[in-house]
Amino acid sequence: QVQLVESGGRLVQAGGSLRLSCAASGRASSRYAMAWFRQAPGKEREFVAAVSWTGSRTYYTDSVKGRFTISRDSAKNTVYLQMNSLKPEDTAVYYCAAGDPKELTTTLYDYWGQGTQVTVSS
Repeated sequence: QVQLVESGGRLVQAGGSLRLSCAASGRASSRYAMAWFRQAPGKEREFVAAVSWTGSRTYYTDSVKGRFTISRDSAKNTVYLQMNSLKPEDTAVYYCAAGDPKELTTTLYDYWGQGTQVTVSS
């Protein structure tokens, strides 16, 4: 079993930056790919970014490329999402996920955190 705890979400003005953290604990958690998803009110959960378990491969949805960066610290078993140039449309609950799906951009992860709210004001 893997436990994921997100932190770092808050209210920020458009153009600002935030860094989300997701601390993983549990058996073999360091061997899993990890990802960030988000869900805005009335919308489906969508992929944001993913990083392979080695950290060598990263993936981003088009709307955040060039603004968001995903990274992982294996020693701390933590994954980060650095979000710059935030826009009101980035407002959502952000979820951390861990697992070993064949495609890292899908929702087929085994473990999910509880989410952290990010609100971007215009």
